[in-house]
Amino acid sequence: MSQRSPLPAPALRIVDLIAQRKLSAVFQPIVDFEAGAILGYEGLIRGPAGTALETPYALFAQAAAEGSVIALERAAACTCIEAFAQLACEGKLFLNFSAGGIRQLADDRDGTFVMLRDLGVDAERIVIELTEQSAIPDVASFLPAISVLRTAGAQFALDDYGTANASMNLWVRLKPDMVKLDRFFIHDIASDPLKFEAVKAMQHFAAASGARLVAEGIENEADLIVVRDMGITCGQGYFFGKPLAQPPRAVPDAAREALRAGHIAVFPEATRTVSASPSGGMASAKMVVHAPALPREATNNDVLELFNRLPNLHAVAVVEHDVPIALINRRAFMDRYALPYHRELFGKRPCMLFANASPVVIEKSMTVEDMAKLLASDDQRYLADGFVITDEGKYVGLGTGESLVRAVTEVRIEAARYANPLTFLPGNIPISSHITRLLGHDAGFCACYVDLNHFKPFNDQYGYWQGDEVLKFAAHVLAQVCDPTRDFLGHVGGDDFLILFQSDDWHERAQRAIQLFNDGAQRFYAPGDRLAGGIHGEDRRGNPTFFGFVTMAIGCVHVLPQTGDAMYSSEDIASVAALAKRRAKSEPFGLVLVEFEESQALLQGRTSAALID
Repeated sequence: MSQRSPLPAPALRIVDLIAQRKLSAVFQPIVDFEAGAILGYEGLIRGPAGTALETPYALFAQAAAEGSVIALERAAACTCIEAFAQLACEGKLFLNFSAGGIRQLADDRDGTFVMLRDLGVDAERIVIELTEQSAIPDVASFLPAISVLRTAGAQFALDDYGTANASMNLWVRLKPDMVKLDRFFIHDIASDPLKFEAVKAMQHFAAASGARLVAEGIENEADLIVVRDMGITCGQGYFFGKPLAQPPRAVPDAAREALRAGHIAVFPEATRTVSASPSGGMASAKMVVHAPALPREATNNDVLELFNRLPNLHAVAVVEHDVPIALINRRAFMDRYALPYHRELFGKRPCMLFANASPVVIEKSMTVEDMAKLLASDDQRYLADGFVITDEGKYVGLGTGESLVRAVTEVRIEAARYANPLTFLPGNIPISSHITRLLGHDAGFCACYVDLNHFKPFNDQYGYWQGDEVLKFAAHVLAQVCDPTRDFLGHVGGDDFLILFQSDDWHERAQRAIQLFNDGAQRFYAPGDRLAGGIHGEDRRGNPTFFGFVTMAIGCVHVLPQTGDAMYSSEDIASVAALAKRRAKSEPFGLVLVEFEESQALLQGRTSAALID
């Protein structure tokens, strides 16, 4: 007889696990940041240890296959409630349910709340979380179930907001008491500007709707402090504790210290390039000249009449079905018409005779980067003729070469206020905003103004391209010595940088920056200049002068938490730091600290000085 393969062991069924009470509960703490205490626990279910159904994912996948998801949800909730009552944990208990599970829970509200009462858990301590697994096709019919639970005293929360079926639509219509932000948005938020902006938008809506946010997935101090400083008041994650059968009763020391940390978070800045600053549409709107156009059938006499009627009009567009097909420059046309007999010969002829049939056309939505490329292109007809501005191909108006240059320049200047286009470091507006945050939170810090000695002679000698490389090297060195979670680095402009240190060892960091830069900057010089120790040039008065290597100078001022009536602004702080920088430039080691007492006198106007060279 041939041997037969052994039959597979029968698979565990969810109904059997429920009947045999083989489900167990674990709890993960949810922390109230303001109180520095545990607000409650999320109850989570586990299957038999060591089996294929130990994890919640496997349990619910099997339940879905068996058609017993709601039964499993209810059994999980009962298991969690019983274990929670036996542990005598304080705070709220968060329980997960699908929309169908919530409907059934509401239908059997009497039995549910009798069980709660028998176990000694008040309904007011229960938070029902709507999970994201299933959509709700008819939200209106779902609202009564939420109302029943709220009437009994339970609270309602949206779970894993930002993924799957957890949508803005549900937030608006269900008006949850709490919204739990999915861990995707919280993990690494300290270094991800897009996640930061997304959560900030959710926070604004939460403030408007009255919902309390819970940040899920907090796993380190940096993310916690960013979330804390954004104003989110609750969090959950491994930094506070993993799901355990015996959960912690107090916030861990590391998390408590982070919540009480005196420094504020450095929010991740989304780099604003020219194309990310005010849009091309805004730039086009600034330079558009709303001018009448002429049809293809118009004559040269019509053009002459229009120019005589509108003496400031530099050109006229020729259109067909609102689409520009040509451009007639005023000066070229009038010069031609001034020639003898030209009006008699050509006045009744079609205007296309003297028109430029391939004008420069700028679409209203064109990015500023593309406009800048136009400025640098070989086709410079726009300087004399101007150009046509369209909106989805339809004629809108005219522009001049001067207005194009001005619009691109203004947008670039505005962009540089947010981020320096060379180093991509935050510009003046983010710098001022961070100083204001520091002052508003009474956070002590050290403002350090950084400048490069002999940079202008170097730039004159080697050219702006090599000068830009030195500036990028300086930015790299400064970023290298900063703690990105505590220290804010900005680029004021040119060779001026500002660091707002919250690191306790800021002095050593500043010294290291000076040493690293001074040692590395010499590689930007030609070998002969390196041997000579610098370059020959002229000072500001035109006198021949020898300039040593480019070096770094840092002027620092301690800013202590404000007390009494002393109120300082970001401009005050920058001004005092700039004074310290001037002193540092004359020091052999390039590092100067202005004591707080002196800076306080300056800020209150008791000392006058020229602050910025």
